[in-house]
Amino acid sequence: MPRRIVIAGGGYVGLYTALRLQKRLARGEAEVVVVNPENFMVYRPLLPEVASGTLEPRHAVVPLRAVLRRTRFVAGSLTSVDTERKVVSVEPTAGPPIDLEYDELVLGMGAMAKLAPVEGLAESGIGFNSLAEAAHLRDHVLRQLEIASATNDPELRRCALTFVFVGGGYTGVEAIAELQDMAHDVLAGYPRLEASEMRWVLVEALDRILTTVSEDLAERAATELTARGIDLRLGTQLESAEGGLLKLSDGSKFRASTLVWVAGTRPQTVVGKLGLATDERGRLVVDETLRLEGQDHIWAAGDCAAVPDLESGGVCPPTAQHAVRQATQLGDNLVATLRGERPQPFRYRSRGEFVTLGKNKAVGEAFGRKFDGVLAWTARRAYYASQIPTINRKIRVLGDWLVGMPFGHDVVDFGSREEPRGAFEEAAGKRGP
Repeated sequence: MPRRIVIAGGGYVGLYTALRLQKRLARGEAEVVVVNPENFMVYRPLLPEVASGTLEPRHAVVPLRAVLRRTRFVAGSLTSVDTERKVVSVEPTAGPPIDLEYDELVLGMGAMAKLAPVEGLAESGIGFNSLAEAAHLRDHVLRQLEIASATNDPELRRCALTFVFVGGGYTGVEAIAELQDMAHDVLAGYPRLEASEMRWVLVEALDRILTTVSEDLAERAATELTARGIDLRLGTQLESAEGGLLKLSDGSKFRASTLVWVAGTRPQTVVGKLGLATDERGRLVVDETLRLEGQDHIWAAGDCAAVPDLESGGVCPPTAQHAVRQATQLGDNLVATLRGERPQPFRYRSRGEFVTLGKNKAVGEAFGRKFDGVLAWTARRAYYASQIPTINRKIRVLGDWLVGMPFGHDVVDFGSREEPRGAFEEAAGKRGP
């Protein structure tokens, strides 16, 4: 009977580890099982463009069943690990729990939003870590424009046109830049609104944005954002969001209908409940070969693991570049282990960074050179087009980009899809119009 490799998580680590195993394992050498709640992997660098409507949401994901032809897929969530029996428990989408025996176990369950104890945040805010959140934000911003355009109440209008993002890392900067760019682009369709009425605020607790890139590159991005009217509140924290009234540590208070929380992430809650070694930030502790501390048959990588950075020291940053390379090395190490060979340490030095700031706008650094504007925007798209798995997805994404270049953003708000039974319930007399 072939040995079994169970991979928990269908993100970068899960997908690319499984792809590597498909490529390197001989048929029948081992069974690979991927466990994930959703049957797709989200290509996270494209989420800001999903939020701005530049990309169709389905084109920013990779269907796991379609690309992992030689892998068994289980739709569910890992809930516990018995290291003595080498068994994991999985809660499937429906039905009773499933027990899966494993010879080697990979934990790549990614991260979730890290919420601060801010009063009202859970009720008023939304994250930006999933496809659903990105698609929702696009509809939400367009809905606020509709509300502001229709109302004669100045306070409601001001509240609807105030958009606040907390967190000045990659996600926060790209999200606010793309959505502000979209909102300004569609404003011609709202003759009752003026661009000057919109208020976009980026709140960052540190004294600069984009702390994981060079200071010069971060300054270029900050200059671009402020030139477009985005209010950067550096060295500032959100203290309260109760009832939609935002209070900042700099003393300012104002109401906003949009509060996006992008101030850091943490490993999924289940990671801390598995009884495995974690660091002070809740990440699984692994050695340089990506094997879990004290466990010969458990491996981890990506955002849920503290992977040693042998090139720069410390721990590898939680970027897509590193996660993909970790997964490839992990796949090689699993093959080596199955064949009685020595696993190799993970080493990787970043090739560059790109930060999208809207249509034809970006900053970038690659091979020691820094650039911005259209050149950086084009280089970023070329890079991600080359990295997206499968020809199918590459063509779909490129098609969206090419079709969208000569045209503006669409103003259609599909917010009603969040209540798909609304019309049916109204027809049945279960709810009002």
